[in-house]
Amino acid sequence: MQYQAPKGTKDVTPLESHKWQYIEATIRDICKKFGFSETRTPVIEHTELFLRGVGDTTDIVQKEMYTFLDKGERSITLKPEGTAGVARMFIENSLFNEAQPTKLYYLYCPVFRYDKPQAGRLREHHQFGVEVYGAPRATMDAECISLALELFERIGIEGLKVKINSIGCKECRPNYNARLKEYFAQRSNELCETCKSRLEKNPLRILDCKEEHCKEICAGAPVITDCLCGECEEHFEELKSALSSLGVTYEVDPFIVRGLDYYTKTVFEIVADFEGYSGTVCGGGRYDGLLEQLGGPKMCGVGFGLGMERLLLTAELANAPIPEKERLEVYIAAMGKDADMYAVKLANLLRKAGVSSDTDHVGRSFKAQFKFAGKQKARFVAIVGDDELASGSIKLKDMDKSEEYTVPLEAAVETIKSKVEEGR
Repeated sequence: MQYQAPKGTKDVTPLESHKWQYIEATIRDICKKFGFSETRTPVIEHTELFLRGVGDTTDIVQKEMYTFLDKGERSITLKPEGTAGVARMFIENSLFNEAQPTKLYYLYCPVFRYDKPQAGRLREHHQFGVEVYGAPRATMDAECISLALELFERIGIEGLKVKINSIGCKECRPNYNARLKEYFAQRSNELCETCKSRLEKNPLRILDCKEEHCKEICAGAPVITDCLCGECEEHFEELKSALSSLGVTYEVDPFIVRGLDYYTKTVFEIVADFEGYSGTVCGGGRYDGLLEQLGGPKMCGVGFGLGMERLLLTAELANAPIPEKERLEVYIAAMGKDADMYAVKLANLLRKAGVSSDTDHVGRSFKAQFKFAGKQKARFVAIVGDDELASGSIKLKDMDKSEEYTVPLEAAVETIKSKVEEGR
């Protein structure tokens, strides 16, 4: 029987892993400059965390979560998104007692959603996200958007649009929900079955429907920006001013609500429109009541998340210049029993000196070793034979320049390292 990865999952092969490493290194560098520290949370959480945090009317909770009973009959869920787990971590470890704000990011974050696999979104995919607690001003929202944009810029993805909205707070949203309910009730028979169920429980979620006819109906719905309370309106105006001061071009889209119930005030999306892909590549916003909702202190939060697979797909479609896999610096081609042992020793000494190196462990012929070194795109090939050892020297061939040097055995490591550093 030939085994295959489960539907909606994907291997990252050695031919692709350098792309992930490049993106991850870029993310870590940017987060460091913005003053963010990394956090890592478990892949599994108690199901109640997502019911309370994400919201039981969301598609994630209703349709997409991987939930099971463990051997202790506890309901456990594979993490469907990153924010709820980080919020739980923040509360459980009493980070609210530290000086605020707390600026966090997560990078290696596998998330699981049972949904039809699509471009850039798999049933198991990986997210990068930032979370900030204890920063109430909209300037922090703008900084999060700025961080995401710097990542896209550094990678080389251009032509993205920033869309922002405010969805109000618990003070002004009830009035908006009432207006939405009144509007959608008039056309309830035209809504999809999912939106019909949302009408009573959470009419705001109808605005996030992906069904074309529902989207057409939503186009005429009341807009939240007409219903904001004074505090939310002031916060939204500050966000727009902060983005303008950062030189960020944005568009106000009154129908952005995001797909999770914990959002308040700011919501935003960064959208791509390339040949082969059109859609959101980053989304986030503010969630000022989430910690309190999960049993923590009353403290505001803001952040975003983006899928790594979708980011890599977008980079490919945008022809972003992702560097090639780093070359092997030295391959040691050996011929003869004593030469084989010396090659193993030399490779080890070069690695300790900071030079990437490899040698044959298969028993290839000398000619085949050279061919393999070429496939590995080795920068240099050190040629070691029993005759060379007897003469007290080895050969070093520069594969790019087609030049060859004689290297004394007693200075082999130092000489090869020097030559490698010249070519770096």
